[in-house]
Amino acid sequence: MLIFDRQVALREHLESISGSKTTIGLVPTMGALHQGHLSLLGESLKNNTFSVVSIFVNPTQFNNADDLAKYPRTLALDVEKIKSISDKVIVFAPGVTDLYVNGTISQHFDFEGLECQMEGKFRAGHFDGVGTIVKRLFEIVKPSKAYFGEKDFQQLQIVKKMVEKHQLPVKIVGCAIFREPNGLAMSSRNERLSSKERQEAGILYQILQEAKVKFVTKSAGLISKWVSHELEKQPNFKLEYFQIADETTLLPCIRKSEFKKYRAFIAVFVNNIRLIDTISLN
Repeated sequence: MLIFDRQVALREHLESISGSKTTIGLVPTMGALHQGHLSLLGESLKNNTFSVVSIFVNPTQFNNADDLAKYPRTLALDVEKIKSISDKVIVFAPGVTDLYVNGTISQHFDFEGLECQMEGKFRAGHFDGVGTIVKRLFEIVKPSKAYFGEKDFQQLQIVKKMVEKHQLPVKIVGCAIFREPNGLAMSSRNERLSSKERQEAGILYQILQEAKVKFVTKSAGLISKWVSHELEKQPNFKLEYFQIADETTLLPCIRKSEFKKYRAFIAVFVNNIRLIDTISLN
């Protein structure tokens, strides 16, 4: 397994192995890898000549300094997990100054309003940070395909919009959410939960499943009130938002249309640890 911590060395290596029929798959991560990340890597390995996993905790997509400081950094363990899938994966684990050569500042993007909903309302500048680092990785790796999990569905749509607007030659592949046995969406932040909190957090998926059932006959507004009521019963849980939105525009559902696809989104704090999840309602 090859591990690079400098973009220049990685570029040189990728150029040396690239040919006219070579395809490169990229799995961008912030490390603390779990089975969900490994499932993305599995898709890349099946469909590309070479696969690159980037491991970089991107400071510009955190609007909470404490969250950035506490974000798990487990590079050695991550490498072992990747090896368990394949020893032919290329790992890119750069430092901050290697990717932000002119200071840790985000580029500003116009995502045509996608960035203003849900996560964007509560995490100022978050998607500029995401766009900055993902675009930079695309420029360095020059992947044929890049793989993102649907748990961060808003991020997935935003990356697709960035690729479209900047005419980047990469196909964005969205992959299904990988869940723990109790339904909790796999996330690096789950490692910060106690075993009891981790088990209790399975209720988020249960609530989303019930919301999907209710959406057949109930309005989005009534379902939102029901979700708030259900989470009030959980003393360690604090609802940040629940929203039913159009999958394409991410705008809130005001009145259902049979011609649109809808998705429910939720963000909850469990003793100051922020969890998000989503489910298709169609």
